[in-house]
Amino acid sequence: MINRRHFNKILVGSVALSFAACSSITSVSLPTDKKRVVIVGGGFGGATAAKYLKKFSPETEVILIEQNKEYYTCPFGNTVIAGLNDIEYIKHNYKTLESKYKIKVIHEKVKKVDGETNTVILENGEKIAYHRAIVSPGIDFKYEKGYVKGSEQYSPHAYKAGAQTLLLRKQLEEMKDGGTYVMVAPANPFRCPPGPYERISLVANYLKKNKPNSKIIILDQKNKFSKQGLFQEGWEKLYKDMIEWRSAEFGGEVLEVDPKNRIIKTEDEDVKADVLNYIPNQKAGKLAFDSGLTDGDWCPVNTKTFESKLIKNIHVIGDASIASKMPKSGFSANSQAKIAALQIVRLLKNKDIVNPPKLANTCYSLIAPNYGITVAAVYEAHEDGIIAVPGAGGLSPMNADESYRIQEAEYAVAWYENQMADIFS
Repeated sequence: MINRRHFNKILVGSVALSFAACSSITSVSLPTDKKRVVIVGGGFGGATAAKYLKKFSPETEVILIEQNKEYYTCPFGNTVIAGLNDIEYIKHNYKTLESKYKIKVIHEKVKKVDGETNTVILENGEKIAYHRAIVSPGIDFKYEKGYVKGSEQYSPHAYKAGAQTLLLRKQLEEMKDGGTYVMVAPANPFRCPPGPYERISLVANYLKKNKPNSKIIILDQKNKFSKQGLFQEGWEKLYKDMIEWRSAEFGGEVLEVDPKNRIIKTEDEDVKADVLNYIPNQKAGKLAFDSGLTDGDWCPVNTKTFESKLIKNIHVIGDASIASKMPKSGFSANSQAKIAALQIVRLLKNKDIVNPPKLANTCYSLIAPNYGITVAAVYEAHEDGIIAVPGAGGLSPMNADESYRIQEAEYAVAWYENQMADIFS
């Protein structure tokens, strides 16, 4: 028999359940009094788009779906691997986006963005309708030549920051003095073109201090790389004879890899590593393929709005999109997110889009904690793609003096902290 006390408990529980159900239904059904934009992916692209949509149009309902409650940035992840920063330095969360900007953040895995029904389908079966969607799925890896899923536990790529970052750092710390650190650098296109070479630089900085008899070999799947002259000048000055770079044309191309035993087969020889940092070739994140947004490995977009060329009302930004000449970088994703947010707000209000939109990219790399280099560019988006604006931007000069490199290293830290403040604060 139910007494009064138990009845009240059930009543309270029912009210709470009803409220939860209503909250869920509210998020699923389209609102009648305002527009809704659903964003999938909470990295440089997605989190920036969410914040700037609210800044441009506070009345728009913005829902950000990101399965992880914490986000570890790839930029400055190399400083964690080399022991210059703790992992906490690159960890960020979404609390300010929720509390200050009133963005609804849902931590669930997305199964698919369905362009036919204009809904985002979650792994738990829930469907969330949208007027416009932004997809920022980042990258996924090509498993080939013996490097299969699970190989990361022996030969980490550490190209998605977090657990892999810490594993590679641990392996580096445990490597004997006189050991060989081997990196396999990916073929174009891939996330953060200077990233592998900054990593090698900072690994060399660590080894020079702690294990000076060690050496580094880079087996590259291409014949040249971003900021090559500046990196090689820095290596010659700071780490003379420690780093050996082999281009694809001259012994760098990998034919097969044994990740567990850390052996790489090339045309010339089998290379044995004490630490093998294998960075696979890359493609758009899995969600882009599951949602039908890809043509080949990447997502074609109208570069003025970043709306998919394949599915209406879905915008793809960041590493997954085809936005050349812009490199796949955190700053590019941040810049594309702002343009996508601005154009979406104008489209939802039946206004003309900004034409042509201007975008930018700036990329700092550390060759040592007090030795920085940079490249920057400004772009315009046109009907036939994105072009660099002549005379805007530039590259660090060769043969710069010590004070110049120190200053650029300080700018690099400021760049990172300002980017994080721009996105998450």
